[in-house]
Amino acid sequence: MASRKILVVDDQFGIRVLLKELLEQEGYIIFQAANGPGALQIFQDENPDLVILDMKIPGMDGLEILRNIRAMGHDAKVIMMTAYGELDLLREAEQLGVLAHFTKPFDIEALRRVIRDHLQ
Repeated sequence: MASRKILVVDDQFGIRVLLKELLEQEGYIIFQAANGPGALQIFQDENPDLVILDMKIPGMDGLEILRNIRAMGHDAKVIMMTAYGELDLLREAEQLGVLAHFTKPFDIEALRRVIRDHLQ
């Protein structure tokens, strides 16, 4: 089976690097984007199996990115991350098919498990 592709979208460089290093150890191919336009371009070019998407990104927030991904007709698996507990945003994210959400700082092992469960 070909390696699964994961797109990590977060404006925080440290989080992108941490997730890239961690998930590459699991054998995944990782792409990174710091903003919405970059994420959508990578999404179109690479068609990742899963997207780890930060809710709060300057310019185009996570929900807007998710709406754009869905508008492209993609049903990629999506995990949302947030530093905040915005319940209304999380409800809309769930309606758009988000598998899970994690509050920062997140439990690395729990995130790993969710990714593994959904990509196997």
